[in-house]
Amino acid sequence: MLTISINKIPIEITYKNIKNVYLRIYPPNGEVKVSAPKKMPLDTIRLFITSKSDWIKQQQKKIKNQQTETPKNFIDQEKHYFNGKQYQLKIVESIGRPKIELNDKHITMHTPPNTSIEQKKKLLNNWYRTKLKETIPILIRQYEPIMKVSVAEFGIKQMKTKWGTCNPRAKRIWINLELAKKSPECLEYLVVHEMAHLLEPSHNHRFKSLMTTFLPNWKQRQKELNKIAIQHEK
Repeated sequence: MLTISINKIPIEITYKNIKNVYLRIYPPNGEVKVSAPKKMPLDTIRLFITSKSDWIKQQQKKIKNQQTETPKNFIDQEKHYFNGKQYQLKIVESIGRPKIELNDKHITMHTPPNTSIEQKKKLLNNWYRTKLKETIPILIRQYEPIMKVSVAEFGIKQMKTKWGTCNPRAKRIWINLELAKKSPECLEYLVVHEMAHLLEPSHNHRFKSLMTTFLPNWKQRQKELNKIAIQHEK
């Protein structure tokens, strides 16, 4: 790993067994990391990064201006989100198997006494995962005949910088667990976004045209999705 500075921006470079250069901006502070082919000259990498300087600064500004979700302590009346709505957490200590119940105002968490924050967090995340596993297949089945694509497999995982990813060759899509907190419209946008990558791997003009065809108001949904940054934990 190598760290350089370009236009007063620290850049972390990692050489890998890959064919192309990849540049990513990481929350919460806008760190810049570049993955480059092992044999690529440093001058070539510098030239590539320099050409992206304006874009890097724009992305860093966007990240720093995003609202961020405050760390959770999993206590009574703490605010949590599900399906784009805000709920108050209600902790009920009880003997038996931990579970979560939802009503109009509360996410009620039934846990044994002395349950740790990490255990409560795991319980809520497992509940989020279950809810996404119920909803995502419905969206995939809805859009497969419309988009004339087939999703072989989908998965849910926590991601630091992306809302989703797609492997076009394997026809596999991944959805960020944090989408459970977002509105159904945001989740639908993200599923369609990743499915569109089965037709066009990049974010070029064709990809945007496909998105407009399949989901005409995708730009508004994208904007809503990115109002709050992806939750980032060290």
